[in-house]
Amino acid sequence: MKNKNILFFLTGLVLIGMVANSCKKDDQTPIQTLFTTGSWQLASVIVYHYLGGSQVGLPDTLNTNCGFTQMFTFPTNNTCTYTNYHCVQQSANGTWSLTHDQLFLEVKITCTDTVPGNPSATMPAHPFIYTKILSLGQYSMVLQTGDIGAYYTTTTKRTIYQYGFVRQKAASN
Repeated sequence: MKNKNILFFLTGLVLIGMVANSCKKDDQTPIQTLFTTGSWQLASVIVYHYLGGSQVGLPDTLNTNCGFTQMFTFPTNNTCTYTNYHCVQQSANGTWSLTHDQLFLEVKITCTDTVPGNPSATMPAHPFIYTKILSLGQYSMVLQTGDIGAYYTTTTKRTIYQYGFVRQKAASN
């Protein structure tokens, strides 16, 4: 009799486990959900210069006097929009995806940027084509782009752009 109770209990436990695991799963990973919930407002852009693995000089802070709000939005359909990139009034659209390991963001978007040394001239830019996700949380996101390759020599000059974003609440109706 005792064996029948244990067998009945184990059968019930297996059935409960099967029912719990048969529910439809969400297609988005937690990382994708963090990207797609709300819009991201640019808070800072810092430029680091390296020679090999050593930082050269102090970092530069960009866009300190920009009068435009810069927003990055990632809808769930894998399109994206960046408004007012590098303080140039614009709205650029593209697509985004995550690498298999979800450590890098790949964005296919063409923005307008100013020509260095001639702020009245513009040129196309692909700023987030391959971007390291340095930090991503519910309220903030830090992305690094530029010369972020894994392999470089001790004499390789590298420039890394670090973008800090803050999540903005969705507009309420």
